[in-house]
Amino acid sequence: MNTSMKAFVAVAAVVVLAACGKDDNGGTIVQPLTVKTANDIIADTIIGMAATGQPYGSGKYTFYNLENNAIVPSSDSNTTRWDIGLRGTTIITNGGASGPANGGAFVYIGTFEELKTIPADSVFRTDAANNYAIPTGSNRGWYIYNAPVNLITPIPGRVLVIRTATGKYAKLEILNYYKGGVTPDASASENLKLKEQRYYKFRYIYQPNGSKSFE
Repeated sequence: MNTSMKAFVAVAAVVVLAACGKDDNGGTIVQPLTVKTANDIIADTIIGMAATGQPYGSGKYTFYNLENNAIVPSSDSNTTRWDIGLRGTTIITNGGASGPANGGAFVYIGTFEELKTIPADSVFRTDAANNYAIPTGSNRGWYIYNAPVNLITPIPGRVLVIRTATGKYAKLEILNYYKGGVTPDASASENLKLKEQRYYKFRYIYQPNGSKSFE
């Protein structure tokens, strides 16, 4: 091997070592977890109004992958490529009656920041028919429905703890349910309130190493 080739190999070896993320002592550098945000994720477009005055949609879920922070095509609904599904105020997980994976969830009472490790006695629920791991209905899961002004708002101090389709963990907080992340004024027209809803804004931390720690 000539001198120039030896120099090239040496440089390449340094590049590879740097890419592996080793520290000065030879240990693996652990990348810090980051808070990811999703904005204006549509959860089934409203297509009509029931006789009771409640809106209804097409009945289709929007599927979401938390690792990639991306919407998953409906054609992949029977795969492990999605972690949560959104339809109106209903949130499903990829497991039980809702999907083929081992997903689950529970609602943590406390702030997003203070939840640093999933408590050891936590019980993850899986979706059953009409009985979801994340409860539906006003003041039962993540939101309150204010009937007099027809507005839906997240409940402060409710964090959704998700077991993903691949058995990893995430903590997720719903921030808003309206387009642009802005809740309409209570005095806004009913038409505006309906037109602007079902647009999720949420933040979350995904733990890729399989542990239950978010630090």
